[in-house]
Amino acid sequence: MKSKILLLNPPIYDFAAYDFWLKPYGLLSTAGYLRSRAEFILFDYLDRLHPFMAGQKELQSDEWERGRFYCEKVASPPCLEQIPRFFRRFGLPRSMFQHFLTKQQPCDFILVQTMMTYWYKGIQEVIEDVRKAWPKAKIVLGGNYVTLCNSHAKKSGADFLVQDNDLQPLWEYVNIAPDLKQPALWEAYEKLNVGALKLSDGCPFNCTYCSVPKVYGKFKARLLEHSLAELQLLVEHRVENIAFYDDALLFDAEKVLMPFLEEMLKRNIKVNLHTPNAINARFITKELAELMIRAGFKTFYLGFESVSSDWQQRTGSKVSSNELTQAVKHLITAGADEHYRVSDSRPSLHRYPGTGSFDAFCE
Repeated sequence: MKSKILLLNPPIYDFAAYDFWLKPYGLLSTAGYLRSRAEFILFDYLDRLHPFMAGQKELQSDEWERGRFYCEKVASPPCLEQIPRFFRRFGLPRSMFQHFLTKQQPCDFILVQTMMTYWYKGIQEVIEDVRKAWPKAKIVLGGNYVTLCNSHAKKSGADFLVQDNDLQPLWEYVNIAPDLKQPALWEAYEKLNVGALKLSDGCPFNCTYCSVPKVYGKFKARLLEHSLAELQLLVEHRVENIAFYDDALLFDAEKVLMPFLEEMLKRNIKVNLHTPNAINARFITKELAELMIRAGFKTFYLGFESVSSDWQQRTGSKVSSNELTQAVKHLITAGADEHYRVSDSRPSLHRYPGTGSFDAFCE
């Protein structure tokens, strides 16, 4: 008899949150490896196509399917009480998940996605609700929070933690052999209009402010065939907007990104591509910019940490001002829309009609 597994993407507790093509890609990828070997149900607190969210005008998406989450004001944690901003809980109401649990037969395992370490209050909330409704279910946490704050995660009440990217302990815990050739389990959604892809893991840089090397290690390209299979699955589900979740999408582009885009063009696949993780301006050449525009890139987020050359050298020497300027020129020459915006990390809604557009985010 197949195990029954609940895939759970928790709500967010934060001062701000905005949907820049945010999907629990790691959770869906893990479930995909167990496709047809277990029974799955999904509860995604951040699914903006859920009937509750879809029915509210203020949460409607822009033309690239970005938009606001439903949220409620909550009390700030004691350590944040001095910050003069409203603290909020983003995602579907808690009562909806509690009702969902009462209507479902208990699952054997609950796989919970974790992202930002300081979003742990959402994890605590869902564990509390699962424990009350399904006391015998085994709760598994994986993701950034578990890897970066492991000692704190051990106090969450979960039964099992999946640290780093080694999933072998998970397969042994659930006692299911995976098929690592399978794409992410996007069919878990009843409705889907946004997807995500990764052509690689890790990053060749070792910037002092970044956790990627600790979580994913050094840069490693994924198999082209696997990435194309994930793309094809999203196309079959009529997804029109796809975000790249790579941390170094443009690194070694001649061997990774460019072959992928060329195969997309060869197959005449027409989707809108986006770069919410910010791409490295240093690697944007004239040839690459032209290929990205032809393949369907609609938004370009360029990571730029500081204009100070001294600060850049002390923290990783990632992108200089001259490299940023040259990258913007290549993108405009290739046909990107010239609507240009420098932004901080605060979420806001902007529209960029045309072939492609770009933001430079000061991080």
